[in-house]
Order: sequence, then C-alpha cells, then structure tokens
Amino acid sequence: MRMEQMYQEVILDHYKHPHGRGLREPFGAEVHHVNPTCGDEITLRVALTDDGRVADVSYDGQGCSISQAATSVLTDQVVGMAVGDALATVDAFGEMITSRGAIEGDEDVLGDGIAFAGVSKYPARVKCALLGWMAFKDAVVQIVDSSENFAGTAVPAQTGGHAS
Repeated sequence: MRMEQMYQEVILDHYKHPHGRGLREPFGAEVHHVNPTCGDEITLRVALTDDGRVADVSYDGQGCSISQAATSVLTDQVVGMAVGDALATVDAFGEMITSRGAIEGDEDVLGDGIAFAGVSKYPARVKCALLGWMAFKDAVVQIVDSSENFAGTAVPAQTGGHAS
C-alpha cells in the first residue's frame, strides 16, 4: 500500500469516527474559530489540570474532512500532555503543514498528524488542517493568561487562525 493512500485512509477514518467530538464540561476556555476562505468552523473547549497537563479537548464544528479529521487527531495527540509539550506538538504540526512539503514531520511527535504532510503541498487546504490546532493554542493561551495556577508558564505567541 502506498504511503499517501494509507494517509488518506487515516484522515477518512478520523473524519468518519472523530475522537473528542461533542462539547464537554468542565473546561477552562472555549474558543470559536472560522476559516473564512471555505466556511469551516469549530468551537473547541480545553480543560487543563492544576499541574499543567491537558485534561480534555472537546469540539464541535462543521467543515471539510481535513479540518474535522485534523481536530480529531489533535485530541489524540495532546490530551494527557504537559501544556508545554502540547504546544510544542502544535508548533511541530504547524511547521510541517506550512512547509509546502519541505518538512516531513516526526511521527513520534505528531502521531496520526503525520497523515496531513501531503496537505502542505496544497496551500488552500493548509488553513483547513490548522483550524482546530490553532483553536487549541488560542484556548490554552486564554487559560494560562487568566489563571494564577499557570503563572510563569511560557506560551508562544499565537499564529494563524481566526477567532470570533
């Protein structure tokens, strides 16, 4: 089986059987992001533990298979991680997806997120793949900025996405 075909199957599986779908409580922040170029949208909630780990990511939204599958993959990758590690994973996904194919990505870091490497060759689809990942980053920034529990936690500046 060709690698690209396997990646397509991973994306379709996450689209048909999404992980983390359905908004849950409790949560520390809720964000709504829209991709104005295609109409994809997502509402995403993030809950962090008191010791700085990602306790839960839940979402609801509508859009293409790429945006919805990428958000499903995000939930698998970051839940249970320390906030800093989760943000590093988001950054690694962002680097790969915006590289136009120059950066292959690391499967050990990205897990099923590696399936989106081919998307980087299609600039019109990059924002689709990044939608949930940037929403996650935005939500984490909101929690860290508003909570004394995370004082001193370094959060990189947000890039991309459109919050409303």
